[in-house]
Amino acid sequence: MSVSAVAADRSVCAPLPVLGRDVLVPLVTGGEVDYAALDYAASAPALQRVWDDVAAYAPYYGSVHRGAGYLSQLSTDLFENSRRTIAEFLGCRAEDQVVFTRSTTDSLNLLAAVLPQGTRVFVFETEHHASLLPWEQRPDVEVTYLNAPRTPQQAVDTLEKALAAREPYGPALVCVTGASNVTGELWPVRELAAAAHAHGARIVLDAAQLVPHHPVDLGELDADWVAFSGHKLYAPFGAGVLAGRADWLRDAEPYLAGGGASRKVSRRADGGVDVEWHTTAARHEAGSPNVIGAYAIASACQALTEAGFDGLVAREQELIARLRAGLADVPEVTVLSLFGEDAARVGVLSFVVEGWNSSHFAAALSAEYGIGVRDGLFCAHPLVRTLLGSEPQDPGECGAPDAAPGEKSLNAIRVSFGAGTPDEHVDRFVRAVKELVTNGARWNYRTEAGRCVPA
Repeated sequence: MSVSAVAADRSVCAPLPVLGRDVLVPLVTGGEVDYAALDYAASAPALQRVWDDVAAYAPYYGSVHRGAGYLSQLSTDLFENSRRTIAEFLGCRAEDQVVFTRSTTDSLNLLAAVLPQGTRVFVFETEHHASLLPWEQRPDVEVTYLNAPRTPQQAVDTLEKALAAREPYGPALVCVTGASNVTGELWPVRELAAAAHAHGARIVLDAAQLVPHHPVDLGELDADWVAFSGHKLYAPFGAGVLAGRADWLRDAEPYLAGGGASRKVSRRADGGVDVEWHTTAARHEAGSPNVIGAYAIASACQALTEAGFDGLVAREQELIARLRAGLADVPEVTVLSLFGEDAARVGVLSFVVEGWNSSHFAAALSAEYGIGVRDGLFCAHPLVRTLLGSEPQDPGECGAPDAAPGEKSLNAIRVSFGAGTPDEHVDRFVRAVKELVTNGARWNYRTEAGRCVPA
């Protein structure tokens, strides 16, 4: 059997085939191996189903809305049907809107832009920067950063206390992740939503790491909005979604001003212009929309629904258990966690290795074993600093292979996987960790442009 045939055979046990499953990469020690993509938390590979659907549509691509031609009409139907598919996937309520954006970051910046004046925002320091930072861009919005909780119940209690103490009593928004992009731990979204609503606040769910692994139902979770990216959901075509309550979106000025967001524009006698804006999702989708990106997300939603989350979740939990058991056999490995070993989690796990800089370790995994992971602070600097036991002012450069003299090296290694991951990739990763810790790297490495690379 050829090497490529072996690679294809190894991927059979993955529930959903993805692109790149048979890509061969060179090893510094000689030879090639099929690439083990274990960086799903950064960008998941495209599902084969998504790629096929997009390829089938591509010859019919056209501008959407207002076009009289056949391809324009077809593309418009595809675009709006994608919106409906995603709304169904998310359990949106009848009055909710689904707005297409560029990413989770873009979605949360959009929500920050439409907040009523004087809104109080409550966000845990454990958030990804996409949900930690957008609120500061509004000078008329006050942000309260909550300390990292150490149990799910402590998260609820901390939020309850902060909301109860707020003055004056006006509009408020809670922003929380569904699953941590660092530890993979699930957050008590339903309980946090209940706490928010009990105190007259609304809640937005950053579901970037949750949607690829678990069903997300806005109605069941009682969340007001959900934000996520296509590229985490096996649809890496530059699109994202903000879905949820329509009133703040409808009442605010458009996120971008331009064609598509406006219903009517007319000149005034004084020489200016009057604009009547759409009240639908189009209000915040000015310009030519990313039809392929929207369709790709809808295709991924359909693929996950048809595959069945029960089976996908069960298999992922088996891989998580296998991974954790393997790492537990290596005393030098410390797994990072907020809520403890028994916390429910998705296929995302971060750790440090005693005696190793994380960038060096990640470089050796890639160069010597063909395994792609992530190292650094994962765009969640306050959280990783907390997990590593550093003070907020401690220096540390994301991804730097060596700390400067007298400085603490602040970076970790993250391994992440999903529905397209074959068992062999997780097994190879565990074996590689054990070999590197026991025998050391087989190659020399150096620093280049802030990265650790083979010498």
